[in-house]
Amino acid sequence: ICNLSNIISMRHAILLITAVMMTACCHGTFEVDNTIFDFTKRETLGLQRFPEMKTYTVFSPIEGENHYNHAASVIVFKDNIYVQWQTSKSDEDAPDTHVVYARSFNGNLWSKPQKLTDSDTLSHITTSGGWHVTKDSLIAYINVWKNDTTVKGGRSGYTMYRSSANGTQWSEMRPVLTAEGDTLRGIIEQDTRALPNGRLLTSVHTMPGLIVKPYYTDDKSGVRGWTMGQMENLPMNSEKSSRELEPSWYIRNDDAIVMVMRDQSSTYKKLASVSHDNGNTWTTPVIVDTPDSRSKQCAGNLPNNKGAYMIYNPSKDKERLPLCIVMSEDGYMFDKAYLLRSSSHDDLPTMRQIGKYKRMGYSYPKSTTYKNKIYVSYATNKEDIEITVLIFRYGS
Repeated sequence: ICNLSNIISMRHAILLITAVMMTACCHGTFEVDNTIFDFTKRETLGLQRFPEMKTYTVFSPIEGENHYNHAASVIVFKDNIYVQWQTSKSDEDAPDTHVVYARSFNGNLWSKPQKLTDSDTLSHITTSGGWHVTKDSLIAYINVWKNDTTVKGGRSGYTMYRSSANGTQWSEMRPVLTAEGDTLRGIIEQDTRALPNGRLLTSVHTMPGLIVKPYYTDDKSGVRGWTMGQMENLPMNSEKSSRELEPSWYIRNDDAIVMVMRDQSSTYKKLASVSHDNGNTWTTPVIVDTPDSRSKQCAGNLPNNKGAYMIYNPSKDKERLPLCIVMSEDGYMFDKAYLLRSSSHDDLPTMRQIGKYKRMGYSYPKSTTYKNKIYVSYATNKEDIEITVLIFRYGS
């Protein structure tokens, strides 16, 4: 009887511990097993290359062409690959900054950059806001930054778009609209994607300043009906931005949405928030203990929805080297990692021309999944635009 009572007590204890762990897990965000990184091997962090991948150069400037190229965003539309980015002669956010794009049918051969916006204005600049694909159209989001000394940070902005049925002929610029029918006053992030129920989810750096907020719309066009989700930002001693910046997101196996964010407070770790109601409300962001470069990242679900991934620079400082992918089977624990690009001399080219805020490394990765592939776009040295294509092989 004594032994039986002990067994029952042990079972109760196990059930209680399991319940506590499940509750903590459900209300948490995610973890990264940081032992997968070896920081004594800085070029590669001790990681092996992804098993099957190819890297292509979308644009590499020659003499007389723009040598500042950054914030690349990739999409696949009607079996063609499209990459848009912001470009200028030499400096970040210079008065001649505008948006261009290139297309390819196979990744090897790319069109010359074509303008999505002009560069002949002093009142504003334009930067890349990413893509959205509908059944019949390719939507290019355009961020417009106006010079305005009357607001925080000296700039205000809003989101526009152009659409195309064939990827070559484009509509005029039109405003992206909120659910109230107003122009979306803020800078859209390059991660507009659909949830399983069809709702589109993204984030917007709202004005004045750059205050990140999640946004969603049930309008499949992606150009109207945008509504701000409820998320309380962390305190930040700055009027120019929120602590959270440049989010990306994926879906966990419990159907919760996890938004991953850059921490502008320089912890060199990530911030994360969770929504359990399709993006209507979000938890207050928390710090996730994984090394980061305080830079933009991308996240998503693996092809065939077999887990989740994040692509970023786990450097623990401002170096955007190397570029890695971490993966998780359930969206809770990321415990597998591979190298995409290293800092070795045979992988990282030499910067050919200096410019304001240019830096060595692989900056601002963005990604899209298509069939059994993940397409990752990024700027190398903020000079060359490149993509790396990861190929997944699934058994029957």
